[in-house]
Amino acid sequence: MPKIASVSTYTPPFSLAQSNIEQLTKELFQNKISRLERLLKVFENGEIERRNFCVPPDWYREEHTFEERNSLYIDIAARYSVEVINRCLTNRSFLRNDISAGDIDAIIFVSSTGISTPSIDARIMNLLPFSDQIVRMPIWGLGCAGGAAGISRAYDYCKAYPNAKVLVVCVELCSLTFQKDDYTKSNLVGTSLFADGAACALVCGDHVELEQDVLTPHIVGRRSKWMPNSEDVMGWNVKNGGLHVVFSKSIPSIISNWLGPFIHEFLSACNVPVEQIVNFVAHPGGKKVLNAYEDALQLTKNHTNVSREILKNHGNMSSPTVFYVLEQFMLKKSKLNTLGLLVALGPGFSGEVVLLEWGE
Repeated sequence: MPKIASVSTYTPPFSLAQSNIEQLTKELFQNKISRLERLLKVFENGEIERRNFCVPPDWYREEHTFEERNSLYIDIAARYSVEVINRCLTNRSFLRNDISAGDIDAIIFVSSTGISTPSIDARIMNLLPFSDQIVRMPIWGLGCAGGAAGISRAYDYCKAYPNAKVLVVCVELCSLTFQKDDYTKSNLVGTSLFADGAACALVCGDHVELEQDVLTPHIVGRRSKWMPNSEDVMGWNVKNGGLHVVFSKSIPSIISNWLGPFIHEFLSACNVPVEQIVNFVAHPGGKKVLNAYEDALQLTKNHTNVSREILKNHGNMSSPTVFYVLEQFMLKKSKLNTLGLLVALGPGFSGEVVLLEWGE
């Protein structure tokens, strides 16, 4: 089975308490949104204490064109990618020896918060000594589901090429999409929830031999699920000023009614009862999303406490967030043959689930 041999994350430099973000939001939207004081309670009720951003608070008080935002996205996304790739390939928590960028066979770059052609991975390759024959697989538009989808695509590649080493790099700069002139409830909810982050995972095929002192998660299988005619559940409206968030209030109920059957069908096909899942590596889309996971799969707070901790300290960083959760599970050194489930949901409306088993 292909395995996730290493993972790394990066915390952007501007850290703000949720209470400070609430005050800034109140300042920016005062007298522009009706019942603002009531709506601002979403900041206090979301179980988020702190979030991290790639730009300072004063940036949000200024006007920014779509071109300016996107130029920042390209520059910062490339820099953050280099940082997490270097950390992943030299991470002594998982690897006994460094791995050279030149030994990587494929790179999957995942993002949805900016636009770049050539994609960011091409820019990264000019900053690190990758082979000029590396396979590039950029993934755009999967939002919060992107990290789990990247792991799934790396698994598929390593099944086809068992000697392969594949990097999955996720970078989201949600802060650069903030719209100070968008007075919709979706924008306010997004402002209370989303943050910036970057992460990287190294997935290796069966024939790759690495010296490791810890058990790491092997990928047993994966499955994707799509809901027809659900484009308005979450995503972007692309306008002259940039990317405007679409965030339906029906997301928790959709998860409760749709996710459960999807997960149970997948586990049944793998002959794994849900009760055997110990490490629930859930993308923390928000407090209500985590509650919906628990309801749909009959889980306890013990299953989601790692995801809740990431949500509390980082907010929802879209695609890389599930890697922050995965990193914590990998650092806690699970027992041999422990089963885990990596789950994330995103625009489409779609879901991605990966069955993991900790092994040598």
